[in-house]
Amino acid sequence: MRPKQDIKRFYRVAEPITDLVTKFGGQPSWLSEPQWPISRAWGRPMRFICQIRLEPLIFGSIMGQMAYVFLTHASHSSDFFDPDIISPDDGENAVIVQPDGIYAGTTRPLLKGPTLYWRSGRPAELAVELEVGNDPDFLPFAERKALSEADRWAYAAALQKSKIGGTPFFFQGDAQPPGTEYLLLQLDPHALPCYLNLGASPLAYAFLSSDGSWGKMLIQDT
Repeated sequence: MRPKQDIKRFYRVAEPITDLVTKFGGQPSWLSEPQWPISRAWGRPMRFICQIRLEPLIFGSIMGQMAYVFLTHASHSSDFFDPDIISPDDGENAVIVQPDGIYAGTTRPLLKGPTLYWRSGRPAELAVELEVGNDPDFLPFAERKALSEADRWAYAAALQKSKIGGTPFFFQGDAQPPGTEYLLLQLDPHALPCYLNLGASPLAYAFLSSDGSWGKMLIQDT
């Protein structure tokens, strides 16, 4: 079993969240010096998606305390979409871990930058309601195929959720980046009440290394 926090609900906030807690959108609450990642291809700041408090209950005794997730994304007035966001190594998404995390890409010491937005174009900031639970252990795709149809459906139903920690549910082949151990985030962007274009029917995944010093992100889409 893998401990997790299911994201039960996203909700708007009346005031900006500045505490070191899990949230989506707004501006990062940096634990140490700002490290805003820069798009490799476009040379501009990526869009801030969320920050996640790395609870020992979920991740054990790792060195990281906060993780910040970013990716290249269009502004409200543009229909731009960079397909390289799906890859963990093409420089169009980033997981920044603090304190003392490792990130090989370019960063700038920006306190503020692009963030999630409502369909109106206004900046969005969301708190989350989390529920602690456990996921079943990971089954490679070949083993899942050998299950009965009922068991396959039950396994998928247990894992296909937006969550922090737990077990990833891949639907386009097993894709966990080498060297990572923990699922940091699994996100269905259609569950967000604000706008986030990651493809037609995607799931986004972020992972952490075993010591919690670095992370990788990827996206699968139908």
